[in-house]
Amino acid sequence: MAPVPPGIRFLASFNRDQWYRAFTFSLTFLLYTSFHLSRKPISIVKSELHKNCSALNELSTASSSQLPNLHTAAECSWKPFDKSNYKQLLGAMDYSFLCAYAVGMFLSGIIGERLPIRLYLTFGMLMSGLFTCLFGLGYIYSIHSLGFYIFVQVANGLVQTTGWPSVVTCIGNWFGKGRRGLIMGIWNSHTSVGNILGSLIAGYWVSSNWGLSFIVPGLIIAAMGIICFLFLIEHPNDLRSIHAVQNPAPCSNNQKLTKNWNGTNGHKQLYHSYKQGDKYQNWDTELLLPQDNSSVSVPVQQVVVVKSESEPSAISFMGALRIPGVIEFSLCLLFAKLVSYTFLFWLPLYITKTAHLDAKKAGDLSTLFDVGGIVGGILAGVISDKLGKRATTCAVMLLLAAPILYGFSMISEFGLGPTIGMLLVCGGLVNGPYALITTAVAADLGTHKSLKGNARALSTVTAIIDGTGSVGAAIGPLLAGVLSSQGWDQVFYMLMAADFLALLLLLRLVTKELTSGNVVKPRSGSTTVEDGPTALGVFQFGHGTEW
Repeated sequence: MAPVPPGIRFLASFNRDQWYRAFTFSLTFLLYTSFHLSRKPISIVKSELHKNCSALNELSTASSSQLPNLHTAAECSWKPFDKSNYKQLLGAMDYSFLCAYAVGMFLSGIIGERLPIRLYLTFGMLMSGLFTCLFGLGYIYSIHSLGFYIFVQVANGLVQTTGWPSVVTCIGNWFGKGRRGLIMGIWNSHTSVGNILGSLIAGYWVSSNWGLSFIVPGLIIAAMGIICFLFLIEHPNDLRSIHAVQNPAPCSNNQKLTKNWNGTNGHKQLYHSYKQGDKYQNWDTELLLPQDNSSVSVPVQQVVVVKSESEPSAISFMGALRIPGVIEFSLCLLFAKLVSYTFLFWLPLYITKTAHLDAKKAGDLSTLFDVGGIVGGILAGVISDKLGKRATTCAVMLLLAAPILYGFSMISEFGLGPTIGMLLVCGGLVNGPYALITTAVAADLGTHKSLKGNARALSTVTAIIDGTGSVGAAIGPLLAGVLSSQGWDQVFYMLMAADFLALLLLLRLVTKELTSGNVVKPRSGSTTVEDGPTALGVFQFGHGTEW
């Protein structure tokens, strides 16, 4: 017999539950990658909506007799962004999307707790694909109405709020706290991967047909919505019905399948059982009893299935705010996300104006910021897991980000090499705290000990934290549009101020982490079998300081 190849041996070492967990990890990663992929094109297309008309105007003024028709809408900018207030108009488009996203996020988590995640997420992805394509159709059909683009941005912002609470709740259902920082740090790189892919896709068509820069990402997120509907598994317990059908207990001719609603040990629970002659037998104890008439006796071991009498109700908005740490981390994320989203929406245009590159090259160069964000998010997760101090990890990265932001304001004075290095470092330090708070911290707070095991709070807590952060995400690009008209230095002063405010909001939690020696230890083993995620092997460990 030939030896089993090492690769097959490695694959066979994983059990069914681990494969499902890996599949859910990969699927949710790709789903939210498509969300960010569809958001990125607007930042790439901005430099095409308004080209460098100021230089053309100066040239036209100097030699108007020689170049009478140089400054035309077809050759310069796309109406209505061809005016001198184009930065304010582009900022208003960003603000309309992000403001709708922030308002919708607070409602999305509450709605998501009460609807099937798979259907809710599928609806949001299909509608987001529709509105993203509509923006691109504005180029195809030569639509020059600002109201049209504002409407599309508002509608897209609202439907995109279905994404984050849904995927975080799903990943939180499958993974416990043991290495949550590392796992979610890797998983959260979907944000940067989506931004990179969105930049490359949009940049490919931006100079020739910027409508396709929106239509292609719109089709991608819609296709991923269909995949979500077909394959997303919301919770490990959802697989039990499949396994019960695929692996039924053997029933002979004189056995009759019935359902027992009376429960066991006083716990009301549906049990499948079969009837053999005049005796009812439960499938849960079938393997503990002899199956033939032999004289072999098997001692019966009672297994207690613990289940509450009623399903826990979804947590209220005010109830979620009372969870220790939610308010501080939410307000910190407001300023951290302000910085991150200002880079997301304005970095390509900033590079175009200061480094004098075309739209495609600026878009490609801006992807390095997201590459740094991937490393920063993973590093923040690993460090916070190792130290058990989420707030302290975020605070240190925010402190280090301030001088980098100041240096970034002088990017035009550097060569290509230093610029690349600064993009990578700045991306890591800016996106590290943002990634950690929106994933591992949100999941920790959504499963906080004060909830007494009510797992239905995760979506609401996630929505509150990310919704508050989205307020900052809406304010940042709007302020950037206003301040950039006075010089790009003003934009970076605003970003540094936001960075320091985010740091100040974490000081109480940092002080408590550094002075507290109480680290929650993993629970010891128990003979009781819990009816929940641990039934399918999801690790449930406490880790870190309780806020």
